[in-house]
Amino acid sequence: MNLALWLERAGRGQRERPAVGHGTRVVLPYGALAARAARLAGALRDRHGLKPGDRVAIAANNAPAYVELLYGVWHAGLAAVPANAKLHGREFGYILEHSGARVCFASAGLDAEIAPHAPASLERLITVGGAEYERLFAADPIACVPRAGDDLAWLFYTSGTTGRPKGAMLTHRVLAVASHAYLAEVDPTAPGEPILHAAPMSHGSGLYIMGNLARCAVNVVPESGGFEPEEIFRLFDAWPRSSMFAAPTMVKRLIDCPADCNETNIRTIVFGGAAMYVEDALTALDRFGPRFAQIYGQGESPMTITVLPREDIAAREHPRWRERLASAGRPFACVDVMVTDEDDRPLPPGETGEILCRGDSVMAGYWRDPEASARTLRGGWLHTGDVGALDEDGYLTLKDRSKDVVISGGSNIYPREIEEVLLTHPGVREVSVIGRPDREWGEVVVAYVVGEAGAKDLDALCLGAVARFKRPKDYVFVAALPKNNYGKILKTELREMDATRSK
Repeated sequence: MNLALWLERAGRGQRERPAVGHGTRVVLPYGALAARAARLAGALRDRHGLKPGDRVAIAANNAPAYVELLYGVWHAGLAAVPANAKLHGREFGYILEHSGARVCFASAGLDAEIAPHAPASLERLITVGGAEYERLFAADPIACVPRAGDDLAWLFYTSGTTGRPKGAMLTHRVLAVASHAYLAEVDPTAPGEPILHAAPMSHGSGLYIMGNLARCAVNVVPESGGFEPEEIFRLFDAWPRSSMFAAPTMVKRLIDCPADCNETNIRTIVFGGAAMYVEDALTALDRFGPRFAQIYGQGESPMTITVLPREDIAAREHPRWRERLASAGRPFACVDVMVTDEDDRPLPPGETGEILCRGDSVMAGYWRDPEASARTLRGGWLHTGDVGALDEDGYLTLKDRSKDVVISGGSNIYPREIEEVLLTHPGVREVSVIGRPDREWGEVVVAYVVGEAGAKDLDALCLGAVARFKRPKDYVFVAALPKNNYGKILKTELREMDATRSK
C-alpha cells in the first residue's frame, strides 16, 4: 500500500504529462519525477544505509523539490518528517532528536540555522539543490519498497497543551483515505488540472499533494515559494482551472488585492486552519464567485473531519444559508463525528461539547508518547480538544478551543510554549498568553506579564528561542493575573479583560 506506487503508476502510463510546475513553467513530467524518486530512494537505501521505517526530515521552503523528496522517501520505504520552515533552529533540533531522523534535507539558509542545533543522532544534513543533493540522483534506481497500510508515512509534528511538539503518526492508509476524501468531497480533480502550493507544503497544502498526484494533476509552486496575491492572480491565468489551499487570512488578502483576477480560471479555493468571518466569506463570494470549499481537520486527522462543500457555500437560496456559512460543514463520509460531554457521552443537537471523531483518516497515535496517545484516542475516538455543536442536519459549528491554542494566519501557536520562554527572564514573575481576535490574522498573540521586564527585552528573548511568527504582538503589564481559588489562571476572564481593553 506504499503511496509511492501512485507515482510509479503515473510515471509508466503518463510519462509526458506535466507533474510539477514552478511559476509558469513545467519543470518535471511524470516520467522524470518517478525516475528521480526511484534514484533518490536508491541513494538513501544503498549509499546511506537507511532501512524501512527510518525517518527522513524535510526542513524546506516550498519548492518543486518537495514533491520528489516526499516520494523518494516513500519509494525507499522510509517515513517523512516535514517540518515548518518558519521554525527556530532549536525547534528544528528538538524535532530531529525526537523523531530520530537519520537524514535531514534542508533549504539553503535553513541548513545553517539547523546545524548548530542538530542532534548527534542526525547522520547527514543535505542542502536541497546543492552538489551533494544532485549527486544523489546519479544513484541506481531501486524498486518501490513494499509497505503495509499501517506503516508510518508522515510524522506530522503538532503541539499540545504542554507546548512540546508531538509527532502525529500518519500511516500510508491514513494519507490514502484523506486523499480519496479530498477528491470525492472537497475538490474533484481531472488529469492535468493544477493545484497551487502557496501555503506551506510541510502542512496543509502539502497534504493535498498526494490526491492531486493520484489523479495525474499538476503540483505548482509559485516562483516566490510563498503567498503573494498578485503572483497568485498571474498563476491563475497561467494555469487555468487551478485550485489552492489557503488560510482565511490568505483569502482576505486575495479579497483586498486591487490587481485584476480572472476568477473563471479558479477551480476551487479550499480554506481551513481557522474560522473565517461570515462577512469576509460573503465578500469573497461576491468577488470570486462560488469557487470555495471549507474543511476542518487537525494534524491528527489531516484535513479530514468536516467539509462545507462548494454547493453548500454557493446555495444562497437555502433558508439557513448564512447559518451554514458560519459552520464547518458536515462530517466527511470516511469519519464518524460526535459532540460529547466531559464523560464522553454524546450530546443532542444544539448542545456544546468536545468534538470527537474516528475513522481511517485518524492518526495511529503520537510518536514515542504512549500516554498522550492513550489519552487522545481513548475509546477509539480522537479527542480533538475543540469545542463545538452539531445541528439537526449534522452541520458542525466550532465554538472554542479547550486547549487554548492561538491560530494566527492559519498557524497553531501554543501559549504554554511562549509562557515557558518568557518565564526564563528574571524580570517576569508570572505570565499568561492568550489570543486576541484580529480581522487580518484571525488572532494575534498577547502576553499578560507580572514583573519588571521591558517589552523590548521580552521580544528579544522570544526571537532567540521560538519562531518569529509565534512571538507576542503585544505585552500587557499587570499587577496580578486573574485566578480561581486553586491558583489557576483564568484565561477566560483574561480574554474578557483584553476584549474590554482593546476596544
